[in-house]
Amino acid sequence: MSTAAPPVASDERLVAIGLGKRLLTRPDIGAFLGAIAVFLGFSYFARDVNWFGDPAIWASWSDQAAQYGIVAVPVALLMIGGEFDLSAGVMIGSSGLLLGYLATHADMNIWPAMVIVLLFGLTIGFLNGITVVKTRLPSFIVTLATFFILQGVNAALTLKLTGQTAIQDIDTAGGFDSARRWLASEITQYDFKVKVLWWVGLTIVGAWLLSKARFGNWIYSAGGDPVAARNIGVPVARTKVMLFMMTSGVASLMGIIEALELRSMQSKEGIGLEFIFIICAVVGGCLLTGGYGSVIGTFFGAAMLGMVQLGIVFAQWDSNWTFTFQGVILFLAVMLNTLIRNRAQKAR
Repeated sequence: MSTAAPPVASDERLVAIGLGKRLLTRPDIGAFLGAIAVFLGFSYFARDVNWFGDPAIWASWSDQAAQYGIVAVPVALLMIGGEFDLSAGVMIGSSGLLLGYLATHADMNIWPAMVIVLLFGLTIGFLNGITVVKTRLPSFIVTLATFFILQGVNAALTLKLTGQTAIQDIDTAGGFDSARRWLASEITQYDFKVKVLWWVGLTIVGAWLLSKARFGNWIYSAGGDPVAARNIGVPVARTKVMLFMMTSGVASLMGIIEALELRSMQSKEGIGLEFIFIICAVVGGCLLTGGYGSVIGTFFGAAMLGMVQLGIVFAQWDSNWTFTFQGVILFLAVMLNTLIRNRAQKAR
């Protein structure tokens, strides 16, 4: 008498997951859908302008989004790595003021001055990172201290050296026109800014690092479980220091761009933007606890906030509602990202 073969247990690792479920487990899907919703919403409310079809409107909101998105990319990587940087906003002002001082008072050509400014940004990032790693103090506290230090230096030192809290006439420096052409000029007749290309380019680089490079695996590991990461050989301390350096370095780049674009720099420039960068990252799927997130989602988060900033003006609403929108978007993003994270864990 023949016996039936025992049933073969299915391997849960081989269970097929549908396209819809895979999309709903991506950390950037919420930001993508949110950006579409905001775009369509202002297409309806801003009826006095051709929100959908006018390239000049696209140029305006993408310019605002690039101001947020350029620095939001390394901020997102840092958050995925489990840390915060509250000095990223004030670094924009510090870097722009330093560039202005070197160009106008030290009579330096704009190109070597830009190199010095970038080195300054990397140094501040290194000091932030090494302090966090060596003291094990929360990065929130360390970079908040850096924020206040730089804010005071921006105002007091600029006033002492120049007699005012702003530096003007940066466009009188040698090499200004060529530098502005590469970093802060318009690239089409509709005034699309070249910094939008920098925003897109940095997003591509950040996404590649996370998905293709070993450093991306280190970032996820350092933010998810640093103890386990160290045990398998991940250089957690070095990874975190590099992330802080990337954040401050890119913030310095943004300071250079703004100084070239405005041809001047105020001591209060950039203050408050650090929270916008964090909102972009959170909207993009980054968890506040680290170890999870998306640079592509951060891109859509910045686009969303750029559209809100401009759309409220074109819809002729009180501009104070901008802060309300940012708060609502942040709250909804945290709720949605938590849901997506839970679905992603179940899918695995």
